[in-house]
Amino acid sequence: MTERGTPLSAAPRAGVRRRSPAAAACVVGGAVAAGLGLGFLAVLVIVLWISSPYPDSGPGGALHLAAGLWLLAHGTELVRYDTLSGVPAPVGMTPLLLVVLPVLLMRRAARLGSAAEEDDEEVLPAGAVFSAVLCGYLAVGALVTVYAAGGPLSADPISAAWHIPLVAVLAAAAGVWGARGRPLGPLPSWLPKGVRNAVVRPRYALALRAGAGGALVLLGGGALVVGASLAWHGAEVQASFLSLTGVWSGRFAVLLLALTLIPNAMVWGAAYALGPGFALGADVTATPLGFPGAPGLPRFPLLEALPAAGPGTPLTWAVAGVPVVAGLAVGWFAVRRAREVSYGETALTAALGAVVCGLAMTGLAAASAGPLGSRRLSEFGPVWWTTGVAAFAWTAVLAVPVAVAVHAWRTRPAIGPAAPEGDEAVAVDDRWHDSGVREIRWAAMRKAAGALIPDIALPPVPPVVPADSVAPAAPVGVPGRRRAVTVVSGLDLDPGLLAGAAGPVEAAASAPLAPPVVGARVLARRKPPPE
Repeated sequence: MTERGTPLSAAPRAGVRRRSPAAAACVVGGAVAAGLGLGFLAVLVIVLWISSPYPDSGPGGALHLAAGLWLLAHGTELVRYDTLSGVPAPVGMTPLLLVVLPVLLMRRAARLGSAAEEDDEEVLPAGAVFSAVLCGYLAVGALVTVYAAGGPLSADPISAAWHIPLVAVLAAAAGVWGARGRPLGPLPSWLPKGVRNAVVRPRYALALRAGAGGALVLLGGGALVVGASLAWHGAEVQASFLSLTGVWSGRFAVLLLALTLIPNAMVWGAAYALGPGFALGADVTATPLGFPGAPGLPRFPLLEALPAAGPGTPLTWAVAGVPVVAGLAVGWFAVRRAREVSYGETALTAALGAVVCGLAMTGLAAASAGPLGSRRLSEFGPVWWTTGVAAFAWTAVLAVPVAVAVHAWRTRPAIGPAAPEGDEAVAVDDRWHDSGVREIRWAAMRKAAGALIPDIALPPVPPVVPADSVAPAAPVGVPGRRRAVTVVSGLDLDPGLLAGAAGPVEAAASAPLAPPVVGARVLARRKPPPE
């Protein structure tokens, strides 16, 4: 019993009741995220079906096709049974641009579930939000998989069983992590302490940034390679686009399909520049060293950008500049702006950045490849492990020495005359801060600035004493106190510069002005020891 007479078992039940509406809202949010993605594809397919002059199926067939496209956007392999040969043809190459739609919707649902709309509303723990949103999304995914089985493109149940949860888990985790402020720790307690302490080190954050930068450079270089090849084969690309269909709705569908495959083409171009290339069917691979040709390929605008059949040329070998730039980028981003970091730490960070770049290219190559049919079209796209190994090798060989060189350049010592030490340093410091020298510098600044600096009345200047001698003088405004004034020789100014500024200072205007010191150290002023 509690103090108010409420049983102890009622307290957790009340908490469960308070949390149940928020958990139910997260489940609904996950289901809505799946429904929005499915609805967008359904509307697009229905519009194309209505505008087609020769529709070969009813609205049911269009909805089944939309369900198949939604599953394909998660990486699920589809199977087409109505083929001319009677052999089922798998369709497993996922347009990467379609993946963005479910990922963004699922991430948004997780972020909304992690935020409270009102101040008095209880925020669910991250694990509860993640589980609730995931349950709602997977429930819709299971229904869509069952519904798509009766259409022209049915989903492979085994492929759907792990591809849909994989995409949903990654997107939901990213949403919850972003809603919590993207913390790097603390990690779960069940992980080893060494792992939890190592992840929060700056080395791994820099390696992640360097690897991501290298992967982005590779993708940008792949896009440049594909774009240049499309422009080079512009006539063939146009002829292929116009020959596929003669109606505007069909051409619009072909254009949409080509746009969704542009990220795939970027990854293929990066794999081509790295060296392993990409497969275009059984025993046919396009690499910078040569392309045997693939006459059985279907006509499609992006496929017309393939290099000509035959051995490689200096033009195809020039794509090696893409991984070179990627390696330089990894080495540049792996350097910390701190002098206390050692060369070994910098080299290790660059090597870890190369590992991150290799892993990123491995995942992208695996996601962009897949079969487009049976027999000759059973292998399409880059091989994931060769692409990842090539990306790691290129970036590691270049990034480590570049990172060490950049670190050495940033931490190089200042170039200039040796700084004085001991009593000489104290004397130089006193002469630099002497009031007479400050007045001379101020007059020089006024002459250079012209009317920008107004005239300011200068304080009385103590009388001039011979060089290397000390004369007592009372500071202005402090009666009864004396200070040592040191007259510094070696200053060269215009004799008329200080004509109206200070009379006694004119004696120092005939000596040469010391040249500016490059790389000098600024020392703290030391007070003279008490007498």
